[in-house]
Formats: sequence, structure tokens, C-alpha cells
Amino acid sequence: MRIAISALRRLVAGLRARRRQLGLAALGLTGLFGSAMAEPQLEKTEIRYQGWAGQVTFIELADDLGYLAPLKLKWVGNTISGPQDIQTVVTGDIDIGGAFYGAIIKLIAAKAPIKAVVGYYGSDDNTYSGYYVKEDSPIKTARDLIGKKVAVNTLGAHHEFVLREYLARNGLTPADAKQVTLVAIPPVTGEQALRQGQVELSTLGGVLRDKALERGGIRRLFADTDVFGNFTGGAYVLRDKFIKDNPNTSRKLIEGVSRAIDWAQTTSPEEVRARFERIVADRKRNEDATPIKYWKSTGVATKGGVIGDAELQVWIDWLVRDGLLKQDQLKPSDLYTNEFNYFRPGKTAEAK
Repeated sequence: MRIAISALRRLVAGLRARRRQLGLAALGLTGLFGSAMAEPQLEKTEIRYQGWAGQVTFIELADDLGYLAPLKLKWVGNTISGPQDIQTVVTGDIDIGGAFYGAIIKLIAAKAPIKAVVGYYGSDDNTYSGYYVKEDSPIKTARDLIGKKVAVNTLGAHHEFVLREYLARNGLTPADAKQVTLVAIPPVTGEQALRQGQVELSTLGGVLRDKALERGGIRRLFADTDVFGNFTGGAYVLRDKFIKDNPNTSRKLIEGVSRAIDWAQTTSPEEVRARFERIVADRKRNEDATPIKYWKSTGVATKGGVIGDAELQVWIDWLVRDGLLKQDQLKPSDLYTNEFNYFRPGKTAEAK
């Protein structure tokens, strides 16, 4: 009888232990299921992009901050032009690229299947593009630029649009403006071209502007902030097909980039510069990191690069006035989406 009772007790104890094991296993499965639900399966895990020599893009910063994992970046080379960068997105040679809003709008108007997803650069009191003449130049007003040459980094982008708006606001007719010749010159040679008389006006920004001002002998005619105030000037774009085929990857990528922009907006410039310098050193691309010492701000006007109608409408209106777009051909909502931005409306309160 004792043996039977003992055996029964062991059986009951074994059943209880088994029940506990099953319970723990169920909890483990629940945890795994919860993690899977919280982190949707990414359709694509390698993101191709172009960099900028001596600079750190917000795509690279997001990766360094750990905001993109498990996505991996693949650098395919450098660019010096926003229009070239987004055209490379259109051709499918890279997955994400960025440019001035005017260039984006013109491409979309030409039926390019892309969408702006996060604002990534702009102008403010610390970060802006200035338009400079030599100190002894007779050029004092917009009208003095008629018949003169102006250095810009590329045609059809930020520097050209700002210049043409400046001319229009100062009374020059389209016929007058056509007499101002734009010359595409690599930014690093813009100062030299001005000092040697190859051009009468040169656009300078960032380290190139600050170094030129330190050397003296030049003066500012105007800046983009004089024309538009503080503004976000351009955005990263994705192809429509990329978004459709890779919705989870798109969200992971753009949420990470927008968080990186916010990090740079809310972190001291000294700390941002230190991190940029380390990133450049670690990637070993044999480049000059001097420009980073002059980094002051993102220039992005909204938290995390959230895009708004107004910042696109100003360029739509300009293109309509210039005859490059028909009235009502495009509206801002045709051009962008905030659905992947970490700080999109309705998402901010949920952000951790």
C-alpha cells in the first residue's frame, strides 16, 4: 500500500513538473510570437546608397546609431549632385537618394515613379548657401548680375532655383534672367573660380564658405535664407515599386533615418562632429574629413524631417510661374508621404 501511495505521489509530482515546463514553453513561444509581431519580417535587408566625400549622410548616421539593424548598408560610390543621386534611384542602381525639392518635383512631373519620404537638408542661421562676389566687385544688386557668370554646383538644383527666385523678386524679367549665365563648377573650386575671375558670383556653403570668409576679400550678395527664411530644402526619395514591394523595409529604413536626423537636431554640435569624424575614420575611404569641423546644424526645419505641404508648394508655384509645370498639374500630396517617418503625425506619442 505504501509503495502504491509513493508511486502515486511521484506521478502527481511529475505531472506538475510537466505542466510547469509546458507553461514556460508556452510563455517562450508567446514571447517569440510577440517579438515577431513587434518586428515584421523585412523583405529586403541590403540598402544601396551613394555617399558624399568627407561628409556623413543621415543614412550612415542612422546605421552607426543602430537605428537600421538588421538592415545593412551597401555604399556604391559618392555623388556631388542631388539630381544625379535621385536619378540613380529612378534607374534602380541605388535604393535611396536625396535632392532639392525642385529637382524631385521636376522628375515626378516627368513621370518618374518616386516619392519623397523624409526631409534631410535645409537652411537656417547656421547652415545656408551664400552667394558671394569679390570685395571690390561692382555688383551690388540683382540687376548688376545681367551679363555675368554665376558658379553653381549643378544645374536644375537648389542653387539655381534660389538664384532665379532672387532675380525675380528683385524685378528681373525672365528675359533679363536668361542673361545671367549659370556655370556648373564642383563646389571645391567655386572660391577659386570667383577669385580668378572665371565667374563674377559663386555659391558657397559650409566649410567652403567659412574658409573663404576667413581668407577675406569676398562679400555676400545674398543667401538662400534671405530669400526663403529657414526652410527644409530637399528630401530623400524611394521608388514607388520599392515601397510597394518592401513596405516593412521602407518603414525600418525611413524611421531610422528620421530618428538620426532628430538625434543630430537635439545633440550638441560638438558631439555630432565627434561622431561624424569617427564614422569617416572607421569607413577608411581615404577622404578629407575637414568639412566636418565646420558642421553646425542639420538645417532641417521640422522634427525628424517630417514633410509638409507648404515646403513643397513654394516650389510647385515657382515651376508653374516658370512654365515648367501646368497649373494644378501636381499637388503636394502627390509628391511625398510621411507614413514611414518615426515622428509622423499620430506616431510621436508612441515613439520611445
